[in-house]
Amino acid sequence: MAYDGKIMRRAMQRYDEDRQRRREDFRRREAAVYEREPQLRDIQRQLNATMSRIITCALRQGTDPRPAVERLKEENLSLQSRRRTLLASMGLPADYLEEKPACPLCRDTGYQGEAVCRCLRSYYAKEQQKELSRMLDLGSQSFETFSLDWYSALPDSRVGTSPRANMEYNRDVCVDYAYDFNPRSGNLLLTGQPGLGKTFLSACIARVVSEKGYSVVYDTAGHVFERFEVRKFSREEDSRAAEDVDRILQCDLLILDDLGTEMTTAFVQSALYEIVNTRLLAGKSTIISTNLGVTELNQRYLQQVSSRIEGEYQVLIFFGEDIRRKKRELR
Repeated sequence: MAYDGKIMRRAMQRYDEDRQRRREDFRRREAAVYEREPQLRDIQRQLNATMSRIITCALRQGTDPRPAVERLKEENLSLQSRRRTLLASMGLPADYLEEKPACPLCRDTGYQGEAVCRCLRSYYAKEQQKELSRMLDLGSQSFETFSLDWYSALPDSRVGTSPRANMEYNRDVCVDYAYDFNPRSGNLLLTGQPGLGKTFLSACIARVVSEKGYSVVYDTAGHVFERFEVRKFSREEDSRAAEDVDRILQCDLLILDDLGTEMTTAFVQSALYEIVNTRLLAGKSTIISTNLGVTELNQRYLQQVSSRIEGEYQVLIFFGEDIRRKKRELR
């Protein structure tokens, strides 16, 4: 699983903030208990000093440390017993003064060995959702709210099926793609006129895949190509364009929206080839959404690009009436 560095930094910041908040809450709780029963502070201080006293005994030359260590052990058990008794008299559980990690798997480090722990992955998923929400309406765009009722059930003589039946197929493909996603799930090309649900279904996929903790980058083709251009021509040493390009090329799932609305310059041709080819070679999954048909893609872009898309992408064709327009007319 590839993690987006920018998103992970935000996740780590929230993770550390929550960890510090829990620590501060524990300190306040601890101080309140000590104020009610000062003996508990003295007991805790003696318990905290046990380890240093054991080490001192072990380092003392010329004596057998075991009897002293045994006495310290007995003292420690006695102190724990007194602490439990005092806490019980205050109506508090025996472990009330024990600072426990929120995650027992990693003990609040965020990592199990070199692997990211599931607790930190949950923070990553939340930050991923926030990032995607800047461009997508994840609050209302979901497979559950996707309705086929907007699409005509009358067959289209040109294709031999109805817009509704076609959209049911497209939806089912997208549902399977999202819920069965892994970084090598393959690629989709969503093609058709505006207002037919391409962006909606892309948002649904982004929502599900990001909730599973995978890194997802959703952006318009025009903005993506602009970041490639800044990376190449900017002289600013602190430019973030290089990081943005790395995110585009390395994320688990790239959703490139509105391909074909940009000015198709030689630079754009080169950037699109780099995106498509690099991600194919790395086995990374990509979804491209475009108002252009397959024939128009072949005419507009380099043969090296269009042949890779045609050969390596599952094509989902969208047709019918403009849904956005129909919704506006009913308002």
